[in-house]
Amino acid sequence: MSLATSIPLSSTQFAAANITRPLVDYAPDIWEDTFLQYDPESLELNDHVKQQAQMLKEEVKNMFQSSINQSIMQKLSFIDLLQRFSVSYHFKQEINHTLEQIYETFKNNNIIGDDDAHHSLALLFRLLKQQGYKISSDVFKKLKNEQGNFNETLANNIQGLCDLYEVAHLRAHEDDILEEVYDFSNTRLKSLASQLGSSLATKINYCLRRPINKSVPRFDARYHMTIYEENVFHDETLLVFAKVDFNILQKLHHKEICSISKWWKNSNFETKVPYARQRLVESYIWSLSMSYEPEYSIARMFLGKVIGVVCLLDDTYDAYGTIQELELFTEAIQRWNISPIEALPHCMQVVFNAVLELCDEIESTTTESGQSSFVVPRFKQAVFNQIKGYMVEAKWCHEGYIPSYDEYKNNGILTSCYPLFITTFVGLGEYATKDVLNWIFSNPKIIEAVSVMGRVMDDMATHKFEQQRVHVATAVECCMNQYGISQEKAYKLILNDVEEYWKVINEECAKLNDIPKSVLECIVNLARMSVLAYENYQDRYTHGELIKDLVSSLLLDPMPLPASVPIVLYLDAFGKGKMHVGAIEGVEYVVSRRSRCKFAMLRCKSASSTPILAPGARAIGILALGA
Repeated sequence: MSLATSIPLSSTQFAAANITRPLVDYAPDIWEDTFLQYDPESLELNDHVKQQAQMLKEEVKNMFQSSINQSIMQKLSFIDLLQRFSVSYHFKQEINHTLEQIYETFKNNNIIGDDDAHHSLALLFRLLKQQGYKISSDVFKKLKNEQGNFNETLANNIQGLCDLYEVAHLRAHEDDILEEVYDFSNTRLKSLASQLGSSLATKINYCLRRPINKSVPRFDARYHMTIYEENVFHDETLLVFAKVDFNILQKLHHKEICSISKWWKNSNFETKVPYARQRLVESYIWSLSMSYEPEYSIARMFLGKVIGVVCLLDDTYDAYGTIQELELFTEAIQRWNISPIEALPHCMQVVFNAVLELCDEIESTTTESGQSSFVVPRFKQAVFNQIKGYMVEAKWCHEGYIPSYDEYKNNGILTSCYPLFITTFVGLGEYATKDVLNWIFSNPKIIEAVSVMGRVMDDMATHKFEQQRVHVATAVECCMNQYGISQEKAYKLILNDVEEYWKVINEECAKLNDIPKSVLECIVNLARMSVLAYENYQDRYTHGELIKDLVSSLLLDPMPLPASVPIVLYLDAFGKGKMHVGAIEGVEYVVSRRSRCKFAMLRCKSASSTPILAPGARAIGILALGA
């Protein structure tokens, strides 16, 4: 937070020409008009794709039924794949039912089954814990020998070590055994990565860098599919369904960013607010991180707009306004009335009006559902709370005051923006109730932890750049000043705090049974996005080129599909499939069977062709439709 030099004001006018403002030379938007050049019709799904996806989904759903006689480990591995591929949202009921059965078996017998190995135990613990089941980490004590050390058989099992490492990131305070699991698996994996070939080392390092509990699910889905495809025993139906579903959602997300990009362009913020960062695509990526599921489309688009405008607000307080201007601007937000800032620069009025328009939009959106009476007031309060946080920093900067580290973190809950993001996203979702919003505003520990984590990680990534000008002290400077320590030690202390916040998050997720799991997941995803956005002390919001590849993979580049795409073959009551699959030129028909995948091969000249289903036809299995 930096401020322009303050000057005396007349009662109605600002001597704007005499103000020296600490403008920042931010890099231009790297995306320019990328998302303005698409024909909306090109982003619509055709009936063939919808039908194909539905058929594949039914086949994957049938896998739950066929897994009845499978081992617990096989069932757990299947669910793990669904979650890694980000397609588990299709099968929530089936997953809940399967895990409930597994939990009852484990609770009654305290064993997993015939394959009661350490990797099985780790996977069981992680999936049940994530689902909210009460399971003690003491189960991992069985992995130790009589001397209290982990068994040597664990030391070189890469998959088992990776599973243990994943589990360790669910640890809470005073969870001694999981602390030991973390130290053991972390040390062994790093050692193995330095000894093994590049392929295995790459996989190990990815696991070390992106543990599941600290990663945004959708953002890692492509990686997990790619790794799974390399396995010669992979299930082709599951893999193709995951890819098709990824591409379908990608089109939806692409439509969303195109829509709000047009709004941003029409608002002309680039010209009207020239001192601020233009980061709408990066803003949308933050919104997408909270949830990728289709039912959150409206929430994603609106939050993308909110984050873009919040960036304008941040830069107004941080790199443009004088203390007097900002006091009037804050008053205007508090009153939701533009009159206090009519004498301020036009650019600040543009930002204020953008906030008002967002408020009108969320009111319009929630009126039809009957939720505006409690959503809109909470949205306004969240906006004002954030502005209050910005104003506190503005005063600190103006006075040259360096707060204590704790004081800074307390205000950082607001300036992190996360309470506003959570209020906005949840307020437009299926769990937008008065009780849930009241809980959000009750200062719950999980939101405090996620918010402070985001604030301090942001500071570690940006403080060197920001200290090149007159700027409010960041968490790093506050920590150094309070404890009289070096920058390096301040980093270590802050990183230790971040790990403590993760423990709080894990504890609260296990306790908060009255809060919908989807709401908690959105909140935790903000913490996960913080890890990604500020990895290696780099600011991937301001410097969009750092996530260019990620944006392309999420919004632009579809997953490649195999030449033969599984579909469902339908037969009539007499089993005469050729009669009713008909209308496809070049059908050669069932030419082979693959015992492992158990699907027949149907070859067709046109890969885009889709069978025309006859009335009363019945599905008999998966076939491959390819050129």
